[in-house]
Amino acid sequence: MPRYRLLVEYDGRPYHGFQAQAGLPSVQGALERAIRAFCGEDLRVNAAGRTDAGVHATGQVVHVDLAKYWPAETVRNALNAHLVPEPVAVIDAQVAVGDWHSRFSATGRRYLYRILNRMAPPALDQGRVWHVKKPLDAAAMHAAAQVLVGHHDFTTFRDLACQAKSPVKTLDVADVRREGDEVLLVFASRSFLHRQVRSMTGTLAEVGVGRWTAADVQAALAARDRRACGPVAPAEGLYLTQVVY
Repeated sequence: MPRYRLLVEYDGRPYHGFQAQAGLPSVQGALERAIRAFCGEDLRVNAAGRTDAGVHATGQVVHVDLAKYWPAETVRNALNAHLVPEPVAVIDAQVAVGDWHSRFSATGRRYLYRILNRMAPPALDQGRVWHVKKPLDAAAMHAAAQVLVGHHDFTTFRDLACQAKSPVKTLDVADVRREGDEVLLVFASRSFLHRQVRSMTGTLAEVGVGRWTAADVQAALAARDRRACGPVAPAEGLYLTQVVY
């Protein structure tokens, strides 16, 4: 039974997250319907990570086991044909080797958070950026973000509904930079807690507008208390951009 490794991008706005939910639109559901239309099989798609409602992806990785061998490009093209008009696309397809697994074989994940930092609202990027009118100091945000890099207990930045066994994670990258009217935040880790990226982003935005300092971020991290977290950034600016294997 061949296993296919699929690189997927999607606009998360119409969906209640990646994971299939009864009666609700999901990215997983869209992919599984496309597979059924392609080969007639009712199969479960496995993903590297389950993004929340409204979160986007340019580098999501999933796998599916098909009963019959098909050329990888045939799988990619057929799925894309059946995904129309869903805002989901299979960018690449490959036949997986050995016991490779989209989730368990992953060694890292990278997220991008986009903040549109200007007075005027987004016209072309509605639902794809967080619009913040007040000027943000990206350099101060970057300096404060370095407090979060390393091996820590991230309870403060963990959603109360998080099902991870431990709040301890190693954050490898926390970069903040300005590009024109956008402030871009990049985070990389082997894995993340539920809503950790959005929680860290919202807290760093407090630094950007001058309400918090790097010392405040350090104190929030050390508190290991969800109540010490800043406001959680909205889902619309978040993108899963890469899964590392």
